[in-house]
Order: sequence, then C-alpha cells, then structure tokens
Amino acid sequence: MKNYGKLIIFAAPSGSGKTSIVKFLLAQQLPLKFSISATTRPMRANEKDGVDYFFLTKKQFQEKIAAGAFLEWEEVYSGVYYGSIKSEVDKQLEKGENVLFDVDVLGALKIKKLYAEQALALFVKAPSVEALVERLTNRGTESEESLKRRIDKATYELSFEPNFDITIINNDLEEAQNHAKNIVLNFISQFSVV
Repeated sequence: MKNYGKLIIFAAPSGSGKTSIVKFLLAQQLPLKFSISATTRPMRANEKDGVDYFFLTKKQFQEKIAAGAFLEWEEVYSGVYYGSIKSEVDKQLEKGENVLFDVDVLGALKIKKLYAEQALALFVKAPSVEALVERLTNRGTESEESLKRRIDKATYELSFEPNFDITIINNDLEEAQNHAKNIVLNFISQFSVV
C-alpha cells in the first residue's frame, strides 16, 4: 500500500476571489503543489515552459484531446486552449504530493468525478449575484458586452454549486482565505492510501 497525494480543486464564477485564495494558500508553506496547466497561448517573457505552463501548439493540444490525455480542458478564447494533463497530475500524486487546482467549474467537476474521495472540490462564490456584478464592474476591465457575458456565465456556473463538496462564501477575503486554509489542512491530514 502506497500513500498517494490528494487533489484540492478550486472553482468559481469570475470575480469570486478564487485565484486570490489559491495564491494565498500557495504562499502559506502548506504541503501543496500547484497543478501546472497546458496552454496554447504564447509564452510571456518571464515564463518558463513546464514551470508556469506546458506550452503547446494548437495541433499538439488537439492531439492530446484526441488521445484523452486531459483531465479537463477548455477553449477559453477562440483558438486558445487550457487544460490539465492527466499524466503530469498522476506523477505528482504518485510522489505523495497534494495537487492544488484553479480551474473552471465544469473542469473541477470532471476532475472530482475521476478521483472521487481522493479529491476535494471547493466552490468559491461572492455573497450575492449583486456583489459579484459590483466586483466585476469595479475591476474596470470589462466592456458592457463582456461584463454581460461574464455575468451570464457566472449565473450558469452558480447552478453547479450543489455538486461541490464545500462552498466558501467570499464576503471578506481574509476570512475566506483562512477558512479555505482550515478546510484544506483538514482534508490533507486525513490518511489516504490507494
């Protein structure tokens, strides 16, 4: 019997504070390793292949889709794909590492379904749809049209909340971060062998 790592999956509608919570957890010196996603977007000057992302061509990405190599994937923008490579995640788990994901709602549920009790799926949400709209509006990065698209998508994503193990309501970011930390520590402290 070998002790395997666990999967901690964070998902949320845009503007809920999920990425801020994930960054906080990664800065806490917890026994967590971030899941490095694959993408077809161009590498930025400060990024390294295999560290920030696995950078693939569109053709390579589509070949991996056809081969069933992804736990989850999505075409986020036209021709720009992101996904989690199953073999990379399994390597981390076999080393006993706990793998932290920051993915979209449907991707999170796919991963949870594959790994069942070995995975914890956390849904982060704003205290209300109104608060979410206010956060997205205050960012000042959205056009009227893109704001409407994000709000429509967020409303759709909120319908999946009951499928998650735990919901974190992000009314106060510091409280939400500490709540997430306690949940994650409790989950990874539970003994697990496969």
